[in-house]
Amino acid sequence: MNRLLILFIVLLISCGPSNKKEAGQEKISLAPAPQINRDSVFFFVEKQVKFGPRIPNSIAHKKTGDYLTATLRKYGAKVTEQHFESMSFDGKRLFLRNIIGSYFPEKQKRILLAAHWDTRPFADRDKEKPDAEFDGANDGASGVGVLLEVARLLGKNKQPNVGIDIIFFDGEDYGEKMGERGTPLPEGQQTWWLLGSQYWVSHKHQPNYSAYYGILLDMVGAKGSRFFKEGASMEYAPSIVDKVWNTASQLGRSNIFMNQLSPSITDDHVMVNEEANIPMIDIIHYEPAQGDFGDYHHTRKDNLDLIDKEILGAVAQVVVQVVYSEP
Repeated sequence: MNRLLILFIVLLISCGPSNKKEAGQEKISLAPAPQINRDSVFFFVEKQVKFGPRIPNSIAHKKTGDYLTATLRKYGAKVTEQHFESMSFDGKRLFLRNIIGSYFPEKQKRILLAAHWDTRPFADRDKEKPDAEFDGANDGASGVGVLLEVARLLGKNKQPNVGIDIIFFDGEDYGEKMGERGTPLPEGQQTWWLLGSQYWVSHKHQPNYSAYYGILLDMVGAKGSRFFKEGASMEYAPSIVDKVWNTASQLGRSNIFMNQLSPSITDDHVMVNEEANIPMIDIIHYEPAQGDFGDYHHTRKDNLDLIDKEILGAVAQVVVQVVYSEP
């Protein structure tokens, strides 16, 4: 914790307004890239929500997983499904599934794009109904929606210079209920959260798989969202953060991709960095001034009314542009 605090202070100083050349403002060369359709991105989010909350072991969870697999195949990906079991913090046996779509497997240089597709099983931050199920339109469905749009474009346009692997991690959001403690962790398991990425880093879909870098998307569609340079991303992969934020600036999205820091967040990218040794960053909505993800987070407010097509489209276009600008 002290190490991260020191790092955060150093980075805050180095990225402060006194710098003559602020990170995120450097001119970079942008290659031609396909244009996203923000209505298409929203459709993919809406489709997931219509299945119902994607809570592990539920019918909605199974139907959504089947849909994701079929959609990736429809758009030309080689699909691998990882079915596995895990215990939850409250002793439930969870049947989980990581879904991986690989594009252009012959290309050695690869970029990893990821999001979690499960929904938290209870709205434990909801003041009125903390046990209620909720839609998870932003927390889960938004990142998946963006990556399905990337998949759609990869399936119908000129190939980029790199191979792409899209991973939908399961079981990311089944951590301890607020105010409760879980049972002791099984041997070798680091946390009750991030179950899918913990499994993947130990059981990669290809032997000795690696990627040049990775981008994780989490909560990328809420109205008013801004994306700060997350602390763990800056610790593990600062050059990738700059690449993405510079691209956003070139696309006129520096009003959304902020040239400011936020604290480290425990998310799937931490597992990928620490256990798979792949430099991965996290594009995630978090407001450092409030110290919160937003009042919708893990509440019933996380529904389709929260979603902004403009935000979704902006994130999708930045990701597509980053992929197609790789030499």
